[in-house]
Amino acid sequence: MKRELGIARCGLACCLCSENTECKGCKRDGFQELSWCKDAEWCENRTCVIGKGLSGCYECTPQDCRKGLYAEKIKARAFAEFARRYGIEELLDCLERNEKAGIVYHREGIIGDYDDFDDPEMLIQFIRTGMR
Repeated sequence: MKRELGIARCGLACCLCSENTECKGCKRDGFQELSWCKDAEWCENRTCVIGKGLSGCYECTPQDCRKGLYAEKIKARAFAEFARRYGIEELLDCLERNEKAGIVYHREGIIGDYDDFDDPEMLIQFIRTGMR
């Protein structure tokens, strides 16, 4: 876990991501200059939070949002909702504990143990407890 990378503005766990080894985390340099990020220009969630002057979607209403990543996928939305309810540090603590217990964020590409959920509340419970 690279805890210093923290949680992306959308709620995804930059600290556990293995997808882009060049990534410095979505919040680096105020999240304004991301020339190293191939997704920065199209990220609707990034544009939204910058426009609202927020640190992340977790300062808004992620559970009700369907913008960008939230349109079809529940992982980012559930992670952001967890951070809204319990705080970023608690999310990082849970993710670190879960990783030590063998829960994998990215097992194949960007799919891992946090992706096999249809209900955001069940995923939030999984993050909290590490148990299905």
